[in-house]
Amino acid sequence: MTNAPFRSGIGNFVADGLRELAKGPPGYWVWVIFLLGVIAFGGMHYLDQLERGLAVTHMSNQVSWGFYIANFTFLVGVAAAAVMLVIPAYIFHRKDIKDVVLMGDTMAIAAVTMAILFVVVDLGRPDRIWHMLPFVGRFNFPQSLLAWDVIVLNGYLLLNFGISAYILYNHYRGVEASERRYFPIVLLAILWAFAIHTVTAFLYAAASGRAYWHTALLAPRFIASAFASGPAIMAIGLQIIRHVTAYPIPQSVINHLALVTTFALQITLFFLGAELFTEFYDETEHSLPARYLFFGLGERAALVPWIWTAVGLLAAATVILMIHPLRHNPVTMNLALVMTIVGIWIEKGMGFVIPGFIPTPLGEVFEYAPSFTEVAVSLGILAIGLLIFTLLAKMAVPIQCRFLEAGRDGRACAPAGGPSRQATAAEPEAEGAKA
Repeated sequence: MTNAPFRSGIGNFVADGLRELAKGPPGYWVWVIFLLGVIAFGGMHYLDQLERGLAVTHMSNQVSWGFYIANFTFLVGVAAAAVMLVIPAYIFHRKDIKDVVLMGDTMAIAAVTMAILFVVVDLGRPDRIWHMLPFVGRFNFPQSLLAWDVIVLNGYLLLNFGISAYILYNHYRGVEASERRYFPIVLLAILWAFAIHTVTAFLYAAASGRAYWHTALLAPRFIASAFASGPAIMAIGLQIIRHVTAYPIPQSVINHLALVTTFALQITLFFLGAELFTEFYDETEHSLPARYLFFGLGERAALVPWIWTAVGLLAAATVILMIHPLRHNPVTMNLALVMTIVGIWIEKGMGFVIPGFIPTPLGEVFEYAPSFTEVAVSLGILAIGLLIFTLLAKMAVPIQCRFLEAGRDGRACAPAGGPSRQATAAEPEAEGAKA
């Protein structure tokens, strides 16, 4: 065998990657077809929303952000949490994490794409989005925080995609990517990850007329909850990848993500407690949104069961993950991770966005619950994100396993229980030894 790099064009890299997407076991095709069906289901309801307008949602002049923006807020945090793999991989040189960091980048790409799509469907007239395009419309940068959000979200998407593509292309060619070349971009991406959720928090905090959001603790709360839910999702996703492919994901990476989730949950609950003390120790009229959320205002108490469910889930998950044997038990660990994801989604989504509008500055109480159309469109967007992650992982895994390289026939990594990576990777060496 020769160690000289096999130079191949980007065209072959793309073509071989697309061919890899076109083959797979029956389970792969069932999953892809299922996601396409959910996307079509959501797409039909979005076309209905485009035709009839936002009247098909339960949003109103009083509650102008709802289920779409709640999901957007949650997913921005999920995307930002990819740094919990990037930092130990590139700053502390954890080899075990560096081997799987591309999967974290892939999740970040899918999460940012979904977040952007949730903003698009929240627009009553998405065709007018051109007004925000630089040089075409009026971008209002740097005065507008919305312009900042557009920059950080799209910039973070391009950074993650660019780094991942560069590394995969080099592995496809049979060489290691030069870390010296892309390490400055990695540092920029780390700072950018913190920026995307900080700017999102500032979007809310800058709305000074909404007392529930007008707090200096908002950005730290966003970061802490992001570093709880994001690593939890990544830990579950990596376990699934390890189960259905031969991609060698060490248990130490899963343990690292579970530990990060544990610390982030503790900080999240502390911040939540600090907010509740401030709101309720000496109540003012500015405490009404928090009172509506946690205790209701008269008979209006639609979100009370939701928020206390979220608090209970987060508290229980924290206790489980703090106990060392339970955190290292796959069943209890995954249970706690799922509880974390659901709890943060409620607390950071519906439990954060909606109370900001209730009651209104005029004291009106208009409750909100998502319509069937909003739920259907949201499911379609989530399916798009899962499809993006599935396809990117389907292309990346065989390249990372070195089963798909330039000049070789691509073979997908075997499912769990099939031939191991070490055994398969040894085959060319055996053939070379024979020769």
